[in-house]
Amino acid sequence: MRSEIKFGLVLATTALATTAALPVVNANADTKKTVTVGVVGDTSRELWEDIGQRAQKKYGIKIKLKEFNDYVKPNQALADGSLDLNAFQTKIFFDDQNKKLGNKLKSIGKTVIVPMRLYSLKADKISDIKKGATIVVPNDATNEERALNVMVQAKLIKYNKHVTDPTAKNITSNPKNLKIKEVDAGQAVSALQTADAGVINGNFAHDANLKDKDILLTQNLKKGVDPYVNLIAARKDEANKKVYKQIVKLYQTKETKNDIKKLFGNSQYAAWNLK
Repeated sequence: MRSEIKFGLVLATTALATTAALPVVNANADTKKTVTVGVVGDTSRELWEDIGQRAQKKYGIKIKLKEFNDYVKPNQALADGSLDLNAFQTKIFFDDQNKKLGNKLKSIGKTVIVPMRLYSLKADKISDIKKGATIVVPNDATNEERALNVMVQAKLIKYNKHVTDPTAKNITSNPKNLKIKEVDAGQAVSALQTADAGVINGNFAHDANLKDKDILLTQNLKKGVDPYVNLIAARKDEANKKVYKQIVKLYQTKETKNDIKKLFGNSQYAAWNLK
């Protein structure tokens, strides 16, 4: 009986030793293979669907897409963990929103550059815009500043460039007494139907099938383009995950560049190699 008890103790001790030797599994280990990406606009979804097919084939990564129709919610969703990544915004917009969200996010790769354009369904050229005309602009801080710059480029207005996050209230010269209508960026296309002209973000203009013949002016992006380059964002504490780096690497390929040209034409361009 005593030998049986001794043998039992040996087994128990061995079992404990074996258990102690097992590796500890880190709940935060970089083993995630399903990645939820937030995008804005239907055509962006098409691009990411193709990237998702290639990610599944090459890395075994499943990309789930969540589509938004505004520019604020995708960053909120990323910060609160509803998304793993998002890809829809310029660096200047990202920096502004990230600050408001407590700097919880981080850019992990460049994607495209999308110029804003001045559109009109009524005027054929800028000089056709009449006194007192209504011009639509997006109402979020960074996009409104871009829109004001497009209107300056069109020689329609001047504004106080010393103001942070300028709005229509900061216009200092408005020779045609234009009425500036500030709307959500996602509503700018529909607002254009009744306005005389509008400065509209490229992805919304493309998804709404606005015609090239309705473009009065394209934003000049020949210099100082970095603030307007779009990016992929992640939460700061997860920015170095291998799976995210693989997705960025897959995005920044010649195949993606060809897809961008096929889907977007001249409304946006691959920008990861821009200096």
